[in-house]
Amino acid sequence: MNDILIIGAGYTGMMAAVGVARRTKAARVTILNPVDRFNERLRQHQAAAGHELAEFRIPDLVEPAGVRFVLGRAAAIDTAAGRVVLDDGRDLHYDTLVYALGSRTPQVPNAYTIDDPKLAVALRDNPTGVFTVAGAGLTGIEAATEAAEAYPDLKVRLVSRGEPGSMMGPKARVYLLKALDRLGVEVRTGVSVAQVLPDAVELDGGERLPSDVTLWTTGVQAPPLAAEAGIETDATGRVVVDATLRSVSHPNIYAIGDAAAIRQAYGVIHGTCQSGIPSGAHTAESIVRELKGKAPKPFRFGYIHQPVSLGRGDAVIQFTNPDDTPSRWYLKGRAAVAYKEAVSSSPVKFYRSRTAIPARLTGRTGGRRNRL
Repeated sequence: MNDILIIGAGYTGMMAAVGVARRTKAARVTILNPVDRFNERLRQHQAAAGHELAEFRIPDLVEPAGVRFVLGRAAAIDTAAGRVVLDDGRDLHYDTLVYALGSRTPQVPNAYTIDDPKLAVALRDNPTGVFTVAGAGLTGIEAATEAAEAYPDLKVRLVSRGEPGSMMGPKARVYLLKALDRLGVEVRTGVSVAQVLPDAVELDGGERLPSDVTLWTTGVQAPPLAAEAGIETDATGRVVVDATLRSVSHPNIYAIGDAAAIRQAYGVIHGTCQSGIPSGAHTAESIVRELKGKAPKPFRFGYIHQPVSLGRGDAVIQFTNPDDTPSRWYLKGRAAVAYKEAVSSSPVKFYRSRTAIPARLTGRTGGRRNRL
């Protein structure tokens, strides 16, 4: 029996864990996570605005597949001994390790991040105050529109160097900007936040904007655990992997999702659920291939869409080419809301499936635009 250990029970780690367990009985599959509640990152903007989310417990999702859940936090990886040391002194052995710790927005003094449960409390306590969102990427847009809809008397301001929706095609971008205007979101572009103060944000030119609650959404950091263990990482702390998603320095370690620097023909993948789940499914297939004495296959991934919620009753979906550039197609309004909900609810359905979901069904390969 081989010990397969997955550290991190986000979208990606969960897909890898149930994928291995449902494909083979020749391995003991364990997943380690600091909390037993599954975090639906695709819905964090809803939680921030005070909406109650469904509660899914990780053991309930993985144990029917034969996966053992361990509650705990990884403190160190001992690659020589093949074990992960927990912060309470316990340790877990592995023959194959799947590193799926994801990434997060860095902490900035006096600002919240989207995954901070205190953000919802702060917005609830300041329903007529000023809410400043630093960063106009998809997270910032969703947070700003969700809060503006949930708290009509709240002044919501979006501050960014670039234009909101700059990655989208012109029609989808126009629709997005109209939604921001309809919800009363003030947009300040061409500026950067130099520092966040307790009651204001200071721009790089010295201007101060009053702010009762500030959300920071720019930049991502990978956990330091891999680098501290001597595993080769890039400048952002992501594990450098080969074409099969194995660590280039430690072949018995796979790195997937946001925690891995996954290179494709068009460049390095940026961390999203739509790329993370296919990397988890592919890794599950690769581990089972290795258990059968076969070589793992290269991972190929092409983007499909850029889905953006604009409050509970509106959304826009920009469909993309495999390299994430916008195609001519997009969805808006209620059709986009239904599409976005289908996307957001699909991971839990994958984990509950009685059979393993083939990697080819979780995303596209990129075709001719992604020849490795």
